[in-house]
Amino acid sequence: MILKGTKFQLKVWKYLKRIPKGQIRTYSDVAKAINKPKSVRAVANAIGKNPYAPKIPCHRVIRSDGSLGGYSGKGGINTKRKLLKSEGILL
Repeated sequence: MILKGTKFQLKVWKYLKRIPKGQIRTYSDVAKAINKPKSVRAVANAIGKNPYAPKIPCHRVIRSDGSLGGYSGKGGINTKRKLLKSEGILL
């Protein structure tokens, strides 16, 4: 799959592909992991623009308060909840 996006989006999406099935990260975790710890909002925006969901598993990223946040894939937040549940994550 050839990904199309900005350099920053591609960096975020590449990291998302490394989150193991059955695990979650926060937007802040992602920002730190790509060495942009102050770019939490930009990370959230990049994740929100992910056109490759669920192949690029943005559903594995949640808010720091434990809430789901958004989901750019088909079906929105309900699909995110179902995907997480199918991986054994109940929020």
